[in-house]
Amino acid sequence: MIDQQKLLSELLGGDDRRAETAACQLASHGVSAIPALRDMLASADPETRWWALRSLAEINHPQVPPLLPPSLHDPDPAVRQCAALALRQQPTPQAVPDLVDLLDAEDRLLAHLAADALVASGSDAVPPLLDIMENGPQPSRLEAVRALALLEDQRGIPVLFHALDDESALVTHWADQGLQRMGVGMAFFKPGG
Repeated sequence: MIDQQKLLSELLGGDDRRAETAACQLASHGVSAIPALRDMLASADPETRWWALRSLAEINHPQVPPLLPPSLHDPDPAVRQCAALALRQQPTPQAVPDLVDLLDAEDRLLAHLAADALVASGSDAVPPLLDIMENGPQPSRLEAVRALALLEDQRGIPVLFHALDDESALVTHWADQGLQRMGVGMAFFKPGG
């Protein structure tokens, strides 16, 4: 096994290819790598925070998911995006409210990544997504309907049927996709049949 300190140095060495390799190899160190990466999240350098999140996303341990949601509020947009991506790999119910708030972010990539993380969160994400479909602004509704379609949770069926009449072609598309994925559709019967 490669020395953990060497991997941490590679992570911050400025070579993205080597840093990516180091991030993946740090996962083999498991829980022992978490304290150093947690400390890196407090760095003044956004790149250090980004690589800490990227590395944490690879470590499958219950200590990791609670470390990720605060980075959704990072001042650096790339770090926020990385946090949302990490939460897709390491979902936690704690992050659902923050992820829902990000569906309306001006940074549409961040909104899209937040929706993906909500899908990974599973059934915990369904109630707030249904609420957005009823009361949210259009950009949030687009990400919410896509997430509901991918979640395939039956609680979304009435909202998805209603969204078939939406004025947005994208909302209608995802509503239709969601209903099809769940095997729910329109049945047409011949008269007298």
